Amino acid sequence: MNQTTPAIVAQGAVRRLPRIALLLLCAVYVLSGFLGRAPLKSADMTAFGYMAELASGGSAWLSPRLMGQAPEVDALLPYWLGAWAMQLAPAWMASDFAARIPFILLLTLTLFATWYASYYLARNPQAQPVAFAFGGEALPPDYARAMADGALLAFLACLGLAQLSHETTPALAQLCFVALSFFAFAARPYRTVAPALCMAIGLSGLTLSGAPALAALLGAGGALICLLDRSPESGAQRSKALWAGAIALLGIALALIASWLHLWRWRIELPQASWDEWRSMGRLLLWFTWPAWPLALWTLWRWRHQLLQFRAPSRHLALPLWFVGVAVAATLSTASADRSLLLALPALAALAAFALPTLKRSVAALIDWFTLLFFSGCAISIWIIWIAMQTGVPSQVAANVARLAPGFEHSFSLFPFAIASAATLAWGWLVKWRAGRHRAAIWKSLVLPAGGSVLCFVLLMTLWLPLFNFTRSYAPLVQRTVDVLGSPECVEVHGLSQGHIAAFRFHAQLKTQAAGPNNHCPWLIVNKDALPTLPDFVDLKGWNLHSNLRHPSDRDEDLLIYQRKTVAP
Repeated sequence: MNQTTPAIVAQGAVRRLPRIALLLLCAVYVLSGFLGRAPLKSADMTAFGYMAELASGGSAWLSPRLMGQAPEVDALLPYWLGAWAMQLAPAWMASDFAARIPFILLLTLTLFATWYASYYLARNPQAQPVAFAFGGEALPPDYARAMADGALLAFLACLGLAQLSHETTPALAQLCFVALSFFAFAARPYRTVAPALCMAIGLSGLTLSGAPALAALLGAGGALICLLDRSPESGAQRSKALWAGAIALLGIALALIASWLHLWRWRIELPQASWDEWRSMGRLLLWFTWPAWPLALWTLWRWRHQLLQFRAPSRHLALPLWFVGVAVAATLSTASADRSLLLALPALAALAAFALPTLKRSVAALIDWFTLLFFSGCAISIWIIWIAMQTGVPSQVAANVARLAPGFEHSFSLFPFAIASAATLAWGWLVKWRAGRHRAAIWKSLVLPAGGSVLCFVLLMTLWLPLFNFTRSYAPLVQRTVDVLGSPECVEVHGLSQGHIAAFRFHAQLKTQAAGPNNHCPWLIVNKDALPTLPDFVDLKGWNLHSNLRHPSDRDEDLLIYQRKTVAP
């Protein structure tokens, strides 16, 4: 009997969550963020621009460039995957959707890796519940499966997962490879081939996705935890030593490859010692990882006796805590805080799951009521705003939409409406189910958070999809620009971001060139923020300011349109 475990779980509490329901929930969550939308600004559009350049042969595969500019993240594999998909896609398929197909598979693989990692962590003897004097405690496989279900529900419920996990950026690739590495360390005592393969893919993929330092830290910490593990099923000491040695050799090989490909870059930017900076970081940590972080903290408190065993910390606590700690440290020390924090979610969800066997009934009821009120309120708000866009009633809501998105014209579409209606009815059924049967299921407290999160995301990506594309893509700005330019042979640009350049090339098929004295394009597009440096590249005497265009929903995104003066014969 495990004397230090706080988990007291009967066999009736680990009843199986229906596989069809869980798989359908995951499928809806994955597909709803990739279908029908335009490339988002700015990271999503930027990444797609590099993929398109590679696919068309306009850039070297080992050194992606977009008009001579290197990507902000020194990644290779994510751009390769998108470019290969575009090359292999049939002619009738849109290039931006073709580029998303590998990332749909990456997100799906992330969900599977998170479930199986949590399953094998729960199989650890130190994670098992208390054995009853007369039997009836949860059986290890059933207990582990129920905990894995809870971890996956916690992962889907995290608010910060929704947008970043549905973008075709290196961040999603890094998330997938972190989840694979997490699974590899969790499953090592029980499997051989699958963990070894996933470890090689995970650490190699992290390195080629622009995070070689993260791969080194996760690999080194995971190997150390395996060596210190003293659980009965951890394997022989020789086996653990061979595993750690293989990770060390892999790490050396990956370090050499990263050096050869110039993937190492110093990105540490410590936050400023100001209250506003730390408050902003605190808000990100609170909302991005909700509701997993309070459950994870409760896990650390209730399981603290096992965690404080320094010489032999429990693998089911030490391993996810290390993965979370590395990701949080990256969040506090890099500029892209949200994308770094995204990598903590698989391990944080696993930690959150171990709080489920220790929750009191009153706490579980509080979670249910808060979740019910929060997500039901969000869903009602989304429907009310959609009705206002369709009918103009309530008038104040319709006026607010018109003010925030001037020029937007909404239209009714039957299929998204049907999907949104079905999702809303499913939410109502889920609430009724939660209030009625299966009160003893250990994963019950995370059903409403996961279902509510998926519901709101589906409503946003169906009812609000036209508005979402209007406000969160470059398409409206490109269309306004094309209305001015027409169809010129080429356009000179100055100060535009990679996202702008990719958008003009994709949405309008414009041939863009860097502004310079040797070019002869009839139009020049300038980012207003780069106006002071424009005279260093072109002679303004040969240009007339034609227009000042602004993104309809972004006051800080202004483009100046110059027209070349014609020379009199």
